[in-house]
Amino acid sequence: MKITVIGRGNVGGGLAQKWRDAGHEVQELGRDGGDASDSDVLLVAVPAGEIANALGTVTGIEGKLTIDATNALRGRNELFESLAHEVKSIVGGPTAKSFNLNFANIYDEVAAQRVRPSNLFCAEDDAREVTEQLIRDAGYEPVYAGGLDKARMLEDHLELLFAVNQAGLGPFFVRYAKPGEL
Repeated sequence: MKITVIGRGNVGGGLAQKWRDAGHEVQELGRDGGDASDSDVLLVAVPAGEIANALGTVTGIEGKLTIDATNALRGRNELFESLAHEVKSIVGGPTAKSFNLNFANIYDEVAAQRVRPSNLFCAEDDAREVTEQLIRDAGYEPVYAGGLDKARMLEDHLELLFAVNQAGLGPFFVRYAKPGEL
C-alpha cells in the first residue's frame, strides 16, 4: 500500500516506520507539504489547530481515503463535529479516526507484548477495511467503535487516558477483549 503521512512528529513518524517495516511504501510530509497523488491512503498526524494549514500544503489529496490521528490538545475548530469531520471536509474521501489514543513514545514496545494492544477506531464503511489493516500492520488489534459519528468520543477519551497517565501509570497499553481472550 502507498501511504502518505502528513506530520513528522512522534505519531506520524512512528507509524511511518511501523508501516515501512510491514512492507508499505511510505512518504512523510512535513510543514513544506508535497504531493500525495500516488498514495492510496493518507494519515493526518498534525496538531489540531494546524489541520487546514497542513492539508493546504499537500496536493493530490482530493477524495483519498484518510485516517485522522489528530487530538484537540490545544483546542479545536468547533465548526465541525470532530477533528475527523474537519479533515473529511478538506479531503472529501472515506475517513476514519484512529491512532489518537495510543502513546507514541512506546510504539517500539508494541511487538514485545504478550497480546496485541488494542487500538480503538471509528470509520466510514469505505475506510474501515484499510484502517483495520493498517492498525494490524502497526502491531495493534483493531477495536471498532462505530461510524465517523463516534469520532468526537474518541477525541474526548484522550482526557481520561492522560489523567490515568499523569496519576502515576505513565504511558500504557490498553487491551479491550472478550472474556477468555486475555
